[in-house]
Order: sequence, then C-alpha cells, then structure tokens
Amino acid sequence: MRRKIKLTTRRELTTAVGQRYQIADRTAKKLILDEFTKITGYHRKHAIRVLTAQAAPMRERPAPQRIYREAAKEGLIVLWEAGRPYLRKAA
Repeated sequence: MRRKIKLTTRRELTTAVGQRYQIADRTAKKLILDEFTKITGYHRKHAIRVLTAQAAPMRERPAPQRIYREAAKEGLIVLWEAGRPYLRKAA
C-alpha cells in the first residue's frame, strides 16, 4: 500500500517542481512529470494541470451581514443594558 503525503508537503513539492517544470524542455518535462506522478500519486493529466497552473490569490470571504428587525434590536438592547451591572461586578 502506498503512503499518502500530507497536503502541505504536496503543495510545497508542487511549487518547487512547478518552477523546474516551467523552464524545462520537452524531454526534461517528461522525466519531471514521471517523478512527480510517482511521488504524489496524481494522474498524469492532472499533474500537468497542477504544475502549469498559475497560483491564484486567496480571496477573503466577507463577513455575514447581521440583520435584525426593530423588535429584536430593542430586545437585545434591553438584555445588554440589564447585564451591564453584572459585568462590572465580575471585573
């Protein structure tokens, strides 16, 4: 049974080998690709796509919008104001 390598290790390997793969000639690319597929267990076509892909910048997800109705807002404000004296005692 083949050992699986960690995702972080695979990503580091992809960046390192990808740079070599980009500048290599056709015969060297074949050898690099053979070695890369043996190590990672990727199919050959997937390995080509991974090695030639440009790194996309990570997108930051927007925070969810909190929408309260007016009655809920008033209830939350009342609870918050009622709990404030207890917070001062604990501190």
